[in-house]
Amino acid sequence: MNALKNKVQLIGHVGNDPEVKIIGEGRKVANLTLATNDVYKNDKGEKVEETQWHRIVAWGKVAEIIEKYVNKGKEIAIEGKLTHRRYDDKNGEKRYLTEVVVNELLLLGK
Repeated sequence: MNALKNKVQLIGHVGNDPEVKIIGEGRKVANLTLATNDVYKNDKGEKVEETQWHRIVAWGKVAEIIEKYVNKGKEIAIEGKLTHRRYDDKNGEKRYLTEVVVNELLLLGK
């Protein structure tokens, strides 16, 4: 049950071309956004489509695969863990981010 404590699985479309950087001693990191859609009917019976945007971070081999094969609009499935971090922006204000750190990636579609 330990593996279920912090596990996220998402299928969606990439919202931007991934930003891949090399940091530290040659370690790659990829950052991108992923859109997931939910469709439901409201109490009036009208179809409502809702899009959620997720920040995605991948390291190492997964970042290399993203760099080679993933671009804006590509449908992907990811599995990872939810993380939260805090930083100070250039104006000294505290900012908070919630991200999904990818463990596994599956390329979908064409």
